[in-house]
Amino acid sequence: MTVDLLLGLQWGDEGKGKIVDVLTSNYDIIARFQGGPNAGHTLEFDGIKHVLRTIPSGIFHKKSVNIIGNGVVIDPVVFQKEIEGLEKFNLDIKSKLIISRKAHLILPTHRLLDAASEASKGKAKIGSTLKGIGPTYMDKTGRNGLRVGDIELEDFKERYRALADKHEAMIAFYDVAIQYNLAELEKEFFEAIEELKKLDFIDSEEYMHQAQKAGKSILCEGAQGSLLDVDFGTYPFVTSSNTTAAGACTGLGIAPNKIKEVYGIFKAYVTRVGSGPFPTELFDEVGATMARVGNEFGSVTGRQRRCGWLDLVALKYAIQVNGVTQLMMMKGDVLSGFETLKVCTEYNYKGQNISHFPYNIEPENVTPVYKEFKGWQADLTGMTSYDQLPIELKEYIEFIEKEVEVPIKIVSVGPDRKQTITK
Repeated sequence: MTVDLLLGLQWGDEGKGKIVDVLTSNYDIIARFQGGPNAGHTLEFDGIKHVLRTIPSGIFHKKSVNIIGNGVVIDPVVFQKEIEGLEKFNLDIKSKLIISRKAHLILPTHRLLDAASEASKGKAKIGSTLKGIGPTYMDKTGRNGLRVGDIELEDFKERYRALADKHEAMIAFYDVAIQYNLAELEKEFFEAIEELKKLDFIDSEEYMHQAQKAGKSILCEGAQGSLLDVDFGTYPFVTSSNTTAAGACTGLGIAPNKIKEVYGIFKAYVTRVGSGPFPTELFDEVGATMARVGNEFGSVTGRQRRCGWLDLVALKYAIQVNGVTQLMMMKGDVLSGFETLKVCTEYNYKGQNISHFPYNIEPENVTPVYKEFKGWQADLTGMTSYDQLPIELKEYIEFIEKEVEVPIKIVSVGPDRKQTITK
């Protein structure tokens, strides 16, 4: 029996979906533990690109069972479209995908609340994806939310109406102009609820407990990244859930002492979507080249990602908070062609050099301190073994390992599942 975690260590978009896809054949169960359809996990194989929003990345493997845990928030409309998009692949979704009764539902009015709240902030907006994630988690912690298990109750529609009416009063309070037809949105919502009912709902914490007793191997899959964690991220420019290792315990009902390996995923550089501080962000042609070569556009939102050099202060912080045991470096191929690479090793914080991640990393407080490395020109995308990698890349990898004191076990050199080098 093993329970392993796979987490992003930056601001999301690290390439978790690809690694889960690569690792899935080793596990009986893939379980998503937090987040909602604002996350997009991109998988690429057999010449086809797949974007999953709520469904775990193990859905394409025949043997694995996929669980949507209690820590996830589900938009039935988005979820239905996601399932419809998978129909052409002849997957046995009914037997491969099960949902926790304790997962919360995103209502149409949650999305409207999200839009109204963001619009009311003007220039101070946090860069919400407007998928209703934040308002849904607010209802969860405020003990107002509707859960998947409520769908099975006779008075579900009455419960829905009471919450939706409350939301409409809140939308009016924001006093911003947003156009919507709630009757149309609700029709779509309740049709999607009927589709959701065709899947099996489970008491996921009991299911996970029995799976562990039966010796099943489990991979817990996070969404977003550690620097977006509601507690440990760059608050308030964060998501609304715990994206760190602790979130797997609360989002699936797994005891901390059952967790074995914690796989940490990071890019060879750094990206960020939306607003918020980003110490190593590049505003020059180098950053633009990273974005172009790395195809740095959000898989769900389509938003261009901000790009910058690797930040070891932030990476070490994420490794610490999560207890990472193995690292996997993504998109090493994107850095091919740069004459010089930079890595942030310290921050100059209010005039003093520090190596820890402080409370505030706004640009008026933090200036990155860089170490330079010689770049490499070789095209990595066809390489299949660590020995083939250029010496400059190996030196880059070895420096990171020495600084963070955790081994890098996998180096990704392209988007396809085959473009994965095990060290």
